[in-house]
Amino acid sequence: MLLRVLIFLALAIVIYLGIAKIWRDWTRQFKTDDEEARRLRRERDQREREKPGIIDLKRDQDGRFRPDEDDKRR
Repeated sequence: MLLRVLIFLALAIVIYLGIAKIWRDWTRQFKTDDEEARRLRRERDQREREKPGIIDLKRDQDGRFRPDEDDKRR
């Protein structure tokens, strides 16, 4: 009886550790995919900002967004 309990306990531990490893691997993969997508999006945004005709808007004191006074791209 004690041997049976020890076997079931050992199997439960092995299954738990296997599931935990799978969870960590998937989480790590999703995190790297998200970081790659974030990096690509940031690079695309920086390329778009360099185009002529794109202006940066700053929040004024009244809460409205307006272009900077020293914006030379207008």
